[in-house]
Amino acid sequence: MISYLLRRLLLIVPTFIGITLLIFTLTRFVPGGPVERMILNLQMQSASSETGGTSSVTEGNNALSEDQIAELNAFYGLDKPVIEAYIEWLGKLVVFDFGESTRYYEPVIDMIAERLPVSLFYGLATFLISYLISIPLGYLKALKHGSVLDSSSSIVIFVGFALPGYVIGVLLISLFGYQLEWFPMGGFIGDDFEDLELFGQIKDVLWHAVLPLTCYLIGDFALLTMTMKNNLMENLAADYVRTAIAKGLPFRQAVRKHALRNSLIPVASHFGNSLMFFMTGSFLIEVIFNIDGIGLLGYEAIVERDYPVVMGIFAINAMMLMLGNILSDICVALVDPRVKFGA
Repeated sequence: MISYLLRRLLLIVPTFIGITLLIFTLTRFVPGGPVERMILNLQMQSASSETGGTSSVTEGNNALSEDQIAELNAFYGLDKPVIEAYIEWLGKLVVFDFGESTRYYEPVIDMIAERLPVSLFYGLATFLISYLISIPLGYLKALKHGSVLDSSSSIVIFVGFALPGYVIGVLLISLFGYQLEWFPMGGFIGDDFEDLELFGQIKDVLWHAVLPLTCYLIGDFALLTMTMKNNLMENLAADYVRTAIAKGLPFRQAVRKHALRNSLIPVASHFGNSLMFFMTGSFLIEVIFNIDGIGLLGYEAIVERDYPVVMGIFAINAMMLMLGNILSDICVALVDPRVKFGA
């Protein structure tokens, strides 16, 4: 077990380097970097002043000289070869230096740390609620297959599985936020949050979290519930469960002692993948609800070509995903006695 974990941990290093090197290289060839955006803004300002407010850009009108452009490339580290720049970025990353934002000129680590509690709140709430509801519901649906409970819940599950979370978010905001005004249109807290007492602050956070959490939960809830139900029904039809019942073991005990544990194996394999959402959340859901978390920060960084922020968030995503895969393997081994890690 220990040797297996050590091998998996060692494999993280080359995998992480390969993934981040690929993304780092792509950011160098994507047009619209910080220098290009600065030149474009200056050209638009110059053209606007020359034409009396017209926002057209005259072709060939360079607002900066070649020397100034070279200085800007050197300032942003864009004058170095890709491999050399990547090695420098990786060396800083080892000491948790994610660089400085090219948009806000703030340390990337501080920007991520500032928004981390918001994403952790939604990630942890989504994880706990989805597993605490999906597993028991899938268990009941399998035992009462074809009942009113199974059919009615399946309608909700299939609708949630078919519609992306951000589409449901737009519908929820339009209905419950705009028309009925039951919930806020977005945000993590209200404007008067600082003036409230502790109970009022907790209520305000939960009130703002109802609609976004619904969007977060709908996808995982549908997938986990149907996975649990289908696997439990498959195990209930297996020969070892029939044999246990034929030998006199009550049906409920046969389900709990034999079928249930084997049915948890696919659910356990999904367990570690949820680790990534603890840190990053969902880009589109945070954008729709204007939640100032890491997802919204990443979306804005991509739009504004803020490459240090993009690389910092992507590096965290890659690390969480690889650690989550290892955690999934451990969970499967704990649930499935047939899985043995070699020495």
